[in-house]
Amino acid sequence: MRILACDGIHEDGLQLFRAEGWEVIPSEPIKDPKSLAQALDHADVLLVRSATKVPAEVIHGASHLRVIGRAGAGVDTIDVDAATESGIAVMNAPDGNTLAAAEQALALLFSLARHVPAADAGMKAGEWPKTGLTGFELEGKNLGVIGLGRIGATVARKAKGIGMEVAAFDPFLPEAAAGRLGVPMMDLESLLGWADVITLHIPRTKETTNLLDEARLKKMKKDACLINAARGGLVDEAALLKLLEKGHLRGAALDTFVTEPLPADSPLRQNPRLILTPHLGASTGEAQKAVSVILARQIIDFIKTGAVAGCVNLPPLSPEAAVEVGPWMPLMTALGKLAARLVPAPTKLQVTYAGRTDKLDPRPLTRLLVAGLLANASGHVTPVNALAEATARGLEVAETHGGDGDGFDRLVRLRIEGAGGVREVEATLHRGPRVVRLDGVELDFDPRAHILLMRNEDRPGVIGLVGSHLGAAGINIVNFALGSTGHGQALAAITVDRTVPDKQVIGLRSIPGILGLEMV
Repeated sequence: MRILACDGIHEDGLQLFRAEGWEVIPSEPIKDPKSLAQALDHADVLLVRSATKVPAEVIHGASHLRVIGRAGAGVDTIDVDAATESGIAVMNAPDGNTLAAAEQALALLFSLARHVPAADAGMKAGEWPKTGLTGFELEGKNLGVIGLGRIGATVARKAKGIGMEVAAFDPFLPEAAAGRLGVPMMDLESLLGWADVITLHIPRTKETTNLLDEARLKKMKKDACLINAARGGLVDEAALLKLLEKGHLRGAALDTFVTEPLPADSPLRQNPRLILTPHLGASTGEAQKAVSVILARQIIDFIKTGAVAGCVNLPPLSPEAAVEVGPWMPLMTALGKLAARLVPAPTKLQVTYAGRTDKLDPRPLTRLLVAGLLANASGHVTPVNALAEATARGLEVAETHGGDGDGFDRLVRLRIEGAGGVREVEATLHRGPRVVRLDGVELDFDPRAHILLMRNEDRPGVIGLVGSHLGAAGINIVNFALGSTGHGQALAAITVDRTVPDKQVIGLRSIPGILGLEMV
């Protein structure tokens, strides 16, 4: 595995990759798309912060790329749609910089309230700049928080600790969650008219771009202040300047901008009512270490097991759900590969999760299954784009839940249809991943192993000839599972210690009594 790490990713995370034996290539920010495309040649993972942008043309040309990791929260500098289309996972680490981002917003809040930057600049210029720098006290003031996620909730908690009244707007937060935080909720217009200070803590999306346009900024209290330490583009910068110059707003503090780095001739730099910082929200040593380590662990788990923690373009899993799903992931990948050998050109796939499935989230499992089924037929197929690839290839995927587990706590049933007929597989976790029934015949084998599937006449001597043939070729039989299909025939799953060469497979098929044999 080759990791291209741009933008100064903390060394502690990179060391985790090296401990896996993966090659790590550190790099300064790569801002030219052509240069980034060249640097990604043969790279499996790209790590970025906010400086390196990852557009669609770079993603579509990166044939080896499996993961784009954002060492932080916001992924607006990555074309997530293009990555999803290409089967590339996009992962972030939003929890690692929560405290740092919240404290940056609070630092800007205090700086606005007490004119800290202007006072410092005047002192260093040899002045005693008390005139015009009268501030305001924060205790008892109203703080309006737009976005009550991890960072917004942390800001709210700390602001309440210094005596501020706090309310919030967040259309995606359930009322029960808001109630646990002890923060009253308002609609956006009401919040803007109530707050003495507004602070933004939401991602930038199509819906939130210019959320605070001129019309909404005018609804803020006269002499109110605005803080944006979230993402550039949430506030209409031209409209903000206009209202600052007219004196409608007392001041504003920005840590993020539409264009970063901020151009040297930006009019934002000239307004004395503005405090500007160069996107420092996550710039603490603790935060950079944390996001690097969290991201590295997530990517390693994803590559090795298919775990989807931190993946923004796969269905999210709670920590509890991830614990339930994790052990099933190797089984589903193996079943997908097995199904591909059983039915090379499938048209229908029915997946049933039976038994006790109330705590099992099957969404990532079905994606893993389909990715394994299509991997050799459709180029770059991963759990990220597996369902889209299935649709494109005319494979109908259906998923159902419930029903009897037939003696097992949980049981996965597959029905694969194609031009060659219908095959059925039942599997569970029993001493590890196990297939327990194939085409209605009770068997017991690990689908991850080297397996010979054999149909044979159910009579004495056939099995002995198979064993002798494999032994003569130096191939050891690890496990032999045999079940009768009726009508004088049997089905066997023979686990061997290595892949059986084609020459030996042909030889096995010539044994009297062998009706069919394939290596899966």
